[in-house]
Amino acid sequence: MSSDGDGKQFHIGEYEIDIIVHGFPGKSVCHGSLGFSTIALVRRGGMIALVDVGSFGQRALLLEQLAQRGLRPKDITHVLLTHSHYDHAINWLLFPDARIVIGRTELDWSLQQPWGETVVPELYMRELDQSPNLCAVSAGDEVFPGITAHMTPGHTPGSLVYVLDGGEREMVFTGDACKNRAELLSRTADMTYDPAVTRASMDAIWSLWSHRPGNILVPGHDLPMVQDNGAPRYLGQREAAIRAWYGEDLHQTTVISLLPGSERAAAE
Repeated sequence: MSSDGDGKQFHIGEYEIDIIVHGFPGKSVCHGSLGFSTIALVRRGGMIALVDVGSFGQRALLLEQLAQRGLRPKDITHVLLTHSHYDHAINWLLFPDARIVIGRTELDWSLQQPWGETVVPELYMRELDQSPNLCAVSAGDEVFPGITAHMTPGHTPGSLVYVLDGGEREMVFTGDACKNRAELLSRTADMTYDPAVTRASMDAIWSLWSHRPGNILVPGHDLPMVQDNGAPRYLGQREAAIRAWYGEDLHQTTVISLLPGSERAAAE
């Protein structure tokens, strides 16, 4: 069974899962994309996978979280990318010994995007296409022992959902095919190239999530969730804040909570 209390650590069958970065369901108003995406660590025996790897802004945090668990980048055996957008995919380069998994449809689409006009990291996808570690997969493929890829287009044409089968229950990693609870409940998306395609993918995600009692859904930009009588219930508590220099020296900072509530000053 799983230690669901903090929404960060789970034990499901033979798997140990750490949500090492909780995604945040928000956008910056004045400064471009926020891109706080979920990163999950999955361990089974001697094999270690990351489901999505974040952006530049998460690079130091990702390495720090791995080090706290006694892991180095070379220990990661698999990187499972849900899609190619920069906030989920850029840091694949940190893992030189890992198999880098991405949907073949997604990668091919990414390589055709006009440079400088989208949130696809053009050069990183080109390098990935040429990497000997690339593992381009299709729907139904087993991408890690007990983890299967499912095609869920809408956010991007080749978005994948990964389903971990732990025996008594499953964990569904949705990436940005379902970014947050609001999208899950409304079956619509903030970013989609076709609302009808997205709705069909949302229906498929609900079906995967409802397959067994106690299944856990891990969105691309929100806390993990379980279902209570068919309604989503968060696991754990949200943490999100920004530290800013509003004062007259570097010792005076202001911590701004991104949760409903408050702004507090902190001298450090």
